[in-house]
Amino acid sequence: MPRLTPGDLAPDFTLPAADGSTLTLSDLRGERVVVYFYPAAGTPGCTTQACDFRDSLASLQGAGYRVVGVSVDKVDKLAKFAEAESLTFPLLSDPEHTVLEAWGAYGEKKLYGKTVTGVIRSTVVVGADGTVELAQYNVKATGHVAKLRRDLKID
Repeated sequence: MPRLTPGDLAPDFTLPAADGSTLTLSDLRGERVVVYFYPAAGTPGCTTQACDFRDSLASLQGAGYRVVGVSVDKVDKLAKFAEAESLTFPLLSDPEHTVLEAWGAYGEKKLYGKTVTGVIRSTVVVGADGTVELAQYNVKATGHVAKLRRDLKID
């Protein structure tokens, strides 16, 4: 899968959200958006990452960023995950992994030493004009949000 790089136009999407709404990326033009892709709601690594975003949400929003999470999980599982972890940012469902593939966040990866096909833990920052400002692939669940904040120069 080709990966996004800074300067690329972020592929638009419309996906269902955990709260029953739908979200269209182009509706957020004029805002900077952190789109993060994670393998599975409720797993230890994905929970750590989601809670790190939750705990950093005020500072990210204060710096002008919205946060959106995308996984292959179905909406009902995302709703349970959001409720269990008190997540207040949109969690979007892409079970056909169409968006994940378009963004380079689905494909071959190493898992416990084996090559498998699945969600590649990734984060893409989309600028107010809809272009990619930052794209990070194969990120670690633990410590990623702190690194992202450093990269974006957010205290």
